[in-house]
Amino acid sequence: MNWTDDGVATTEYNWLQLMAATKYDGYSDFRAGSRFIENLAIWLKQFAPEDRQTAYDFIKHRLVYISNAELYRAIEAFYPETVTPHLRRLAAAQAEIEPHEVWGSSEGVAAFKQIKRRSLFIGMSDGSRIDIMRRANSGRITQEQVVPMMNIGTEKWLDLGKKIKEANASDEQFEHVYLIDDFTASGTTFIRFKDGEWKGKLQKFNDMLVSARSVVEAKGKTFPIVENYALHIHHYVSTTQAREALLERTARANTEWADRTFGSIDVTEGSLLPASLKLTAGVDDAVIGLCEKYYNHALYERLIEHAGEAEQTDLKMGYADCALPLILEHNTPNNSIPLLWAETSGEKGHAMQPLFRRRDRHG
Repeated sequence: MNWTDDGVATTEYNWLQLMAATKYDGYSDFRAGSRFIENLAIWLKQFAPEDRQTAYDFIKHRLVYISNAELYRAIEAFYPETVTPHLRRLAAAQAEIEPHEVWGSSEGVAAFKQIKRRSLFIGMSDGSRIDIMRRANSGRITQEQVVPMMNIGTEKWLDLGKKIKEANASDEQFEHVYLIDDFTASGTTFIRFKDGEWKGKLQKFNDMLVSARSVVEAKGKTFPIVENYALHIHHYVSTTQAREALLERTARANTEWADRTFGSIDVTEGSLLPASLKLTAGVDDAVIGLCEKYYNHALYERLIEHAGEAEQTDLKMGYADCALPLILEHNTPNNSIPLLWAETSGEKGHAMQPLFRRRDRHG
């Protein structure tokens, strides 16, 4: 970095040590024996000397790092700040009172408890941290209302139906289904329309419910979820780009899917990242220039099947061109600029060195 001035060097070292200790050293995919400052030195060394200050300033001023503690706060806030207000409004309408009167009305409390018990919470991946969500809400929701993964077998569906009847002493079903995941940057993985057909997690979940209902009812049993249930899609962290995409695509799905299992659909998030987080021309030209200069197209060739779903021809700005300067402590999203996470050989261009190495599920 050519910090020849002792004052500058001392200031920067102090900042680096502070950030490493409070946040960056906690990144889960640093290799044994190395932490943030060591990885930063290796990462900076890949750039030409004249580009290193731009790269360093980007890390210091533009990088957003979400720690486990911060993600846990979003998980813990999900039920009291997203679920409870919605169910309270429904209970108030059912009891014909105002939402703020629910807790002071026996009819309101009874309606709230009934609606709450008819709510099912499903994790869409291991990132949903459904175990943490369940423990944070012990006494509010029961274990029989929580499913850790969306691949649910017939026996589990039958058990869910049995448990909800036992809890309510009547032939009841779930009326609200919450699909929960940790992060969305583009909304593409969750729902997309490509090559004349719908794809993504929501389509898979819908198809699974159609099949599971047929199997359960063939056994003479009642499927535990009502037809035309209320679907709630929740991510603990979402970009503005993803929220807008999910709203547009789910609205289309709600009118275009002939076999849809849900009746209504809404999209919520614990933390909405602003549109200004994305690197943009005219504001981040220097960093965008580094993304161009130090990009290796071998990265795209390795991930072409996945990148092709977003109709991209390169990965200079990350998956779906999200251009995010974002790190999650348990992994780096591929929607972040590859300058942060990509690792390539030097056979087809620059040998990209990662600052926060990504565990890749594609390619």
